[in-house]
Amino acid sequence: MDIVHEMGAQGESETLVLADEQLGGRGRMGRKWSSPKGKGIWMGYLAKMDEAPTAGLLSLRVGLAVIETLLELDVSTKLKWPNDVMLGDRKVAGILCEAKGNDSWDWIAVGIGINVHGPVPADLRSVAASLDEAASDITRVAVLERLVPRLIGVSGEAKLTVAERALFESHDWLRGRQILEPVKGFASGVSAEGGLLVDTGSKMEKVLGGSVVAA
Repeated sequence: MDIVHEMGAQGESETLVLADEQLGGRGRMGRKWSSPKGKGIWMGYLAKMDEAPTAGLLSLRVGLAVIETLLELDVSTKLKWPNDVMLGDRKVAGILCEAKGNDSWDWIAVGIGINVHGPVPADLRSVAASLDEAASDITRVAVLERLVPRLIGVSGEAKLTVAERALFESHDWLRGRQILEPVKGFASGVSAEGGLLVDTGSKMEKVLGGSVVAA
């Protein structure tokens, strides 16, 4: 991600950066992301868009691209709003989007971390998974060959399309679950703008950002 931002500041066009290993991998809110050598896809993508997408919308679109990619490889996953790809109830991939620029914003760095090969560190096995648990013969190249074309075509439109919302609905990990934070209620899908809809009992609340804590 740091390299992507450097390239964006230098005026580079859309570019993909891959690492075989990260010594300081990070997720949202600066959380550590384990990125051992040869075990996963650690990717940064420099995206250029005419308009800045609303908070969380680009993360959703990239997450859906990962979902579709893995479906082609016969691995069924779900998306936990806004940026976690889940294999069962454990996280197998994460997305991080950071908009920066020399003036206001000129580029977006899209970070994608996918655990392809295990074993997952012992202290993370209850919350993290690797793709080879579901498909023992899966390879990083096979994932990249299908994912990269989808990233290049990722849209900056301000609203999710009907097809995007339908795909999300069929792979919505949170739907129907009780939410404790940032709003108490039950997850009820996403809005056209990519916001999480939470049924509080008295109204439908739309959450555009933040981390979700489910019961």
